[in-house]
Amino acid sequence: MRIRIVDAFTDRPFAGNPAGVLLLEGGAFPAAERLSEIAAEVNLSETAFAHPLPPGGTADWALRWFTPATEVNMCGHATLATAHVLHTSGLATGPVRFAARCGILSSTAHPDGTLTLDFPTSALTEEPVPYGLADALGADPISVHDTGEHIGDLLVELRDEATVRALAPDFAALVAHSRRGVIATAAAEDPARGYDYVSRGFFPGVGIDEDPVTGSAHTALAPFWSARLGRDDLTGLQASARSGLVRTALRGERTLLTGTAVTVIDGELLTTF
Repeated sequence: MRIRIVDAFTDRPFAGNPAGVLLLEGGAFPAAERLSEIAAEVNLSETAFAHPLPPGGTADWALRWFTPATEVNMCGHATLATAHVLHTSGLATGPVRFAARCGILSSTAHPDGTLTLDFPTSALTEEPVPYGLADALGADPISVHDTGEHIGDLLVELRDEATVRALAPDFAALVAHSRRGVIATAAAEDPARGYDYVSRGFFPGVGIDEDPVTGSAHTALAPFWSARLGRDDLTGLQASARSGLVRTALRGERTLLTGTAVTVIDGELLTTF
């Protein structure tokens, strides 16, 4: 079985967020335990598994995502990676619809090589700063928002870009503060550099201390920063060591995430299900 490693939300190898992508034959997924074993072997923040669906339905492919530790409800960068593989391999020429845990998602390829994902917008609810969060994160929050059912993160606004970049969290302590992880964010110090806001994503509860570029987090970052900056179309920089840009477009209950991807490894999985 063919397996690819794709760097998502970047236009060059060894940047952005790497994801494993396996396109399965047949009309069903193998046992979740087997998918989890493969994801643990790949050992990236997510491995995506997809299989084709019968024509005429509401979606073209069924899609699931696994970290090395667990299955997740939504993943942006592994969806971008899967769409990239479908288009570069000739298995898709137009928009692709995916049936996933969080509902129907779609991707559209553009002539310039970018891909746009259509995801549900996260519903933000402001809440008091949880006791111990500042110590766990290593910075004092300005505001904290719950991001709703699909991603289950805490969105934490910090004072400035430099504070976000300098974070060195206590990951063991951070686990207690959200269902999936913590997204730290601040306005860009200088928007002339090509981005409007910065973020970093920490997800130790699902086996990922820091995720390089988290597409799903931008379904919460988009409404948060659109409300503050007064524009629906923005660009976010996830300021991890690998780094990556996500263009966000808020469209009411849907958020469009646009980026590029690069296949860096194309190999064969030497095992059976």
